This record gives sequence, structure tokens and C-alpha cells, in this order.
Amino acid sequence: MAHRIRRISLIVLASIIALVAVLAISLTFALRGSLPRLDGEHSIAGLNAAVEISRDELGVPDIKAENRLDAARALGYLHAQDRFFQMDLQRRNAAGELSALMGPQLIRTDRRTRIHRFREKARREVAETPPEYKAILEAYTDGINAGLGDLSVRPFEYLILRKQPEPWLPEDTFLTLYAMFLDLSLSTARIEKMNAMVADILPASLADYLLTPAARWDAPLQEGGPFPAPIPDSSEVDLRKWMKAPDSEGKSAGRGEREIDVAAEVTAETVPSQERAGSNNWAMAGSLTAHGGALLANDMHLSHGIPNIWYRVRMSWQDGDEKRSMVGATLPGIPVLVVGSTGDIAWGFTNSYVDCADLVRLETDPADSTRYLTPDGWESFEMISEVIEVAGAGPDTLWVQQTRWGPVWGNDSAGALFALRWTAHDPEGVNLDLFGLETAENVDEAVLAAAQTGLPPVNCVCADKHGDIAWTIAGRVPNRAGWDGRIPVSWADGSCRWDGYLSPEDYPKIVRPEEGRLWTGNNRVIGGHFYSVLGDGGYGLGARARQVRDGLRILDKPDEDDMLALQLDDRALFLNEWRLFALEAVEGDTTASRIEFARLLRESWDGHASVESVGYRLTRNFSYEILKNVYKGMTAPIWMNHGDFQSEWLSYRRAVAWELLHERPSHMLLPLYYENWDQLVLAAIDATMALATKDGRPASEWIWGDRNRIDVSHPFVQLVPQLRRYLAAPSQALPGGSHMPRVQHPRFGASQRMVVSPGREDAGIFHMPGGQCGHPLSKYFLAGHEDWVHGRKSPLLPGKAAHRLVLVP
Repeated sequence: MAHRIRRISLIVLASIIALVAVLAISLTFALRGSLPRLDGEHSIAGLNAAVEISRDELGVPDIKAENRLDAARALGYLHAQDRFFQMDLQRRNAAGELSALMGPQLIRTDRRTRIHRFREKARREVAETPPEYKAILEAYTDGINAGLGDLSVRPFEYLILRKQPEPWLPEDTFLTLYAMFLDLSLSTARIEKMNAMVADILPASLADYLLTPAARWDAPLQEGGPFPAPIPDSSEVDLRKWMKAPDSEGKSAGRGEREIDVAAEVTAETVPSQERAGSNNWAMAGSLTAHGGALLANDMHLSHGIPNIWYRVRMSWQDGDEKRSMVGATLPGIPVLVVGSTGDIAWGFTNSYVDCADLVRLETDPADSTRYLTPDGWESFEMISEVIEVAGAGPDTLWVQQTRWGPVWGNDSAGALFALRWTAHDPEGVNLDLFGLETAENVDEAVLAAAQTGLPPVNCVCADKHGDIAWTIAGRVPNRAGWDGRIPVSWADGSCRWDGYLSPEDYPKIVRPEEGRLWTGNNRVIGGHFYSVLGDGGYGLGARARQVRDGLRILDKPDEDDMLALQLDDRALFLNEWRLFALEAVEGDTTASRIEFARLLRESWDGHASVESVGYRLTRNFSYEILKNVYKGMTAPIWMNHGDFQSEWLSYRRAVAWELLHERPSHMLLPLYYENWDQLVLAAIDATMALATKDGRPASEWIWGDRNRIDVSHPFVQLVPQLRRYLAAPSQALPGGSHMPRVQHPRFGASQRMVVSPGREDAGIFHMPGGQCGHPLSKYFLAGHEDWVHGRKSPLLPGKAAHRLVLVP
């Protein structure tokens, strides 16, 4: 009997194993059906001639076409084969259509985005696209749908979601552009809202100080102001008189009720949104380089993910009697090179934080809340119904409250409504004129072409084959009239407004600078008159740009390798100032934890944001604790009554805190929390040590690498963590941090690194996180990722062909 039971059990077990094997084989077969085609010959409609596509060992394609339309069609085919789900998420994100694919959990996200009504605007942009660009757009769109249709099984994400992918439409390319506006420039409006709270609630002189337009670390290309605001005099602001701070109901709270036990206030480490910014670009004129060619370097820092946001490519085609070629990074969903080189010119971008969005204070009719005041009198809000489709649930209806200036977008501290005026909402603000850089032959033509592009405003640094370099803004800049744009104002009487857009000829530009060097790092780049023209959309602290500038100035006859080394510069020069300040604060202190703090800042500090450094991690957290302690007093009347206030959105808060720490004005301390500045500083040190020793570990083990482990993963990993082993890069500790060229955080950092000299592309360098293909079974899923991790130079141009595919009519 026992033998029979054992035999039956073995048969059942064998059957289960066989079933699992069959399922695994079936699943693998299904997944392999969505791998991209690499070799052979394939026919797609619309081609004028055969297109050859070779791929190297990293999966980087080299497209050889007879004309620009065929090149665009082939690029669309490749984008769909390797990245369609990424493209789908981008268009849905901008359109507010994620819920239709992913379900009810994304309704809130869709509602925030749908107020912009980008799907409708994208259709308008397609209709207004010039014929020559529309032809390229349509060829690209057809190529995408051909590439998607050539997969024998739909991309694996749709198998998991049990959905069918929807065809690509020409308007979806503009939705991809809108997704970049959401990522890069909507923050300007968020900053303005925080600025409004400061200006509306705090005394004027204190508000002016907290909203200072400049800092000691600024490193602009051109000087001329603005200049830092002064510390308010005690006759204007005296926090010592704020002995009782208002609570959430506007009443007074006693000292004991608001006391904070610093030792108990142990929180997780954070990276404020404004300090995640980290794109760099710079250029050196050929007269200064080792080989006489101008050098361009660019590393755009964005959120990490699998697949990476960029897609590498080289394309060449005939343009009449001339052969055109370009190499660099494309954005799947857009048929144009985003950054790279044509052989004649090379260009790179960083987010400029030019002010391209304003909040308009609406004056509503006290007798009729459906009306607001305009220069032409009272006008009714337009109420627009937006229906959001939801997978697995009924549709959700959103009513968008629209004004002549834009949609209603929140309210001020007193409850009055804001309308959002944003370049992304205007026909002039978005276009495909980035194509103009493909045919520019020198930096003069490049800066003029860049000024006509419809992008989120970015710093465009370019170089040409003649050895010249230049800087300008790419993207449309509003002509603001009546005020500086930093604080929301009413536009009701017409004195404050936008008078269209700056003409390309009037853009600020620096061409062939006398110094022979250009640099940007999300900082304020220019001063004087043009500072007023560009506005302030939340410039980053200049410490990183300063480190780049100083690094360039000490280079003697650099080459491409030297540019990559500067991109990888992880010296913590900025935080070293805070480290030295902290050491001075605890000098002679006999408290055990503070003695240990000082020891680690001295002995576990190598001057870099290195993975083994305890001193870097302690100093970094100490600086954040200082900011929290300084600002919770000065902004108490705001945050105690407005839970959505976040002081980290104030651009120069580090500069303000640094000056106060050194000047130590007693009238700028709220006695409710700290009696003197020494107490505030020691509280920051104690809080840092409490966090470092949480869970009983010694502070000596609190290394930076434990915090700075990269998470480069597919979006599905956030929903189903068990998929991490299949859909993520290995978790590795990396050097780098904030306020240095090598900005690096677990889910944010360099999305690519590129170095190139126009005409010398064979010596160019390019690497990026992740790989070319978003399919986990593809050999290109993580190909090249380790070069990015370790900062190894890898070639910009595709290497020896490993695969060859020919697309034929």
C-alpha cells in the first residue's frame, strides 16, 4: 500500500513538474515572440528604397537610408520593436490616460494631468505642423506601427496586463513632447506657489530675504546681477517676538505644546526634489584642446528606469548631392535626434529653469463665483468635461475649469483661485523645429535654430567642426510685461500679461566666448537685462556649475578622456564647507556622540562622495537637518497653517541658511525652538547621530554606499517587487551625490554621458544606464549598463556589425 501511494505521489509530482515545464516553455515562447527582429529582410509599406540597419554588440543601430523619410520610417520601426511600452506610457502620461491601461490606482494621476487637455492640443499641433516636418512625422508613425505589427506576440507588458497595444498616432509624438514639459518645466509653477505663500504670509522684508534671487555659489556665464538680498534688520523682523506661534486654527500655541524632542525626531534620509536636479553640459573651444577640435560634454540627469529614457542611434541618408549623418540619443516617440552630433555641429541640453509658467491670481465675482475679472470685464469660466477611461472600472468624469489664460490650478493661501499660464498650452510653445539642428553647419546657425524649437526651455551648448562654441536657450520664452514673474499677480486690469514670445533674433546667446569655455548646471546662466527676460523658474544652486567651471579652467589641452573624467568628478567640495563648519561647532565638546561625530568627519572623509565614506553621509544629513531647523522657525506661520507648504522648493535656501549660520542674528531665531544658534547647530548634529545609530548600529558603519544603491528597474517592479530579478539591473553602490558633477541617487542620476568633437565622432564617448532594448530576454536588455556604472569610456559610434536587417519596400 505504501509503495502504491509512493508511486502515485511520484506520478502526480512528475505530472506537476511536466505541467510547470510546459507552462514555462509556453511562457518563454510567448515572451520570445515579442523580441525585435535583428536579421534578414523584411518588407514595410511606404519605403522609397531599401534601408540597411546594422546593430553592434550593444544593440546600437546604424541606419543607412536613401532619404530622410525612409530614415524616419526605419527609426520608428526600431523604436516600436525595442521600446513600444515605454512610448505608450509616455503618451498616456501626458494625455492623462494611464488608468485605461493600468486601472483605478492611477485615476488621481490622470486627473492631475487631464486638466491640461494635451490630447486635444496634440491634435492641433499636428494640423499646424509644416508640410516638410509633417511628412517626416507621418513616415515615422507608419514605421512605428509597422514595427509593432512585425512582432509575432505583443510586447510582454501587455501579456501581463491582458491588454492590446493601441496603434501610434501622429499626435502621440506631440504627447511625448508634452511629457517632457511635465517632467522639466511644470515645477516652475510649483515653485511659484511656494513663493506666493512666503510673500502672502510673512513680513515683506523676510519674504524678500527667503526669496533671494542670488547666492554666494553662483557661477553664471555672464555677470550683471541679480544680487543676494540682505538679512532683514531687527526693526523689520524679529522672530524673538513670535513667542507664541499660530496653530492650524489661527490661535496661539504655548511653548510647551510646540517643543520638539530632537532626539526622538529620527526620520529617513531624503533628497529634496530641487536637489535631485543635476544635468551638466559644457564646451571648450578648439584653440584650447589637445587636437584643435571643439569639445562638447553633456550628461542629462533624470529618473532611472528600465528601459532608459534615451535610445542610441546613428542615421545617414542622402540629401540631394550631400550625405547627411548624425549620431547620439533619440527619445522614443520623437523622430529627431535630441542630443548628439552631425559632424558639422554637436549639441547638448540641460534644464534651464527659465520661467515659462506663471500662476495668475483670479479675481472672482463676489456675487457670482462662476465669473472672473479680465481686462475686458467679467468673463464666465468655461466648464469642460473630460472622461477618463478606467480599466476594470467605470469611467471617471473630470470637470476642467478653464479661463482665457489657462486651466484653474489650485489656489493661494487665502483660498483665491490660480489659473496656470504655461508655454506648453500655447501653439507657439511646442513644435518639431528641433529638426533645424540637423542641417545647421556652424554655431551661428545652431543658436538661431535652437531659439525656434518648441521644447521645455533648456540650455543649449553647441560646438562646430571649425572649433567654435556657443550657448543659447532652446525653447520658447514668453515676453512678460508688468512684473518679474516670481510671485503670482492678478492679470485682471491688463497691466501684467504675456505679450507673445521672444523673437529668435532677440534670444540671449554667447557665441565664441573670449574665455573659450562654456558651462551650465541648472544654475542661473546669465545676468543683467537677460535675467529679467528669462525670469527665474527656480534656478539650482551654482555650486555644481562652479565646480565644473573651475575644473575646466585647470585643464591644459584636454581631450575626450578628460571631459569624461570631469563628468565623473565626485569631489564633495560644496559639502566640505559644511563639514568644516560642523567640526568647528563641536570642537572641545565632551558629549560622547559628538566626539564620535567629529572623529568620523575627520577620519572617514576622503573628500569624495565615495561609497565607503561615513563622513560624507554624516555631513550630508547634517546639512539637511540644519536646513530643517533654520526654516521651521522662519516659516512657522506658513507650515503651521498650510500643510502643503514645502520649504525645499525655495531655490536658495542653502545660501540663506549658510549666511544665517555665520552671521548668527539673534532676531532670526524663533525661541519657541532654539534659544541660540549653537543650540540649533548641535541639535542638527544630535539628530544626525540619532539617525546614524538607529537600530543599535554604530555610526562608523553608516557608509554612503548603503544609502546610494542604484535602483534601475522597470515600472512593473514598483507594482510587483517579485519581478525585480527579471526586470531590474543589479543593485550596486555608486559614488556621487548632490552639488557635484557626478550627481547620483538611487533612482536619479546621469541618464547618459556623451563627449564629442564635431568631425571627430570616432573618438566620441557615450554610455547610459540600462540597455537599448526593453525586453528582458533580449541580449541588449542591459548591454552597456556596466560601462555607465563604472564610468568606462565606450564609443559614441556603433561598433562592428553583429546583426544586419534590411527593410525593403
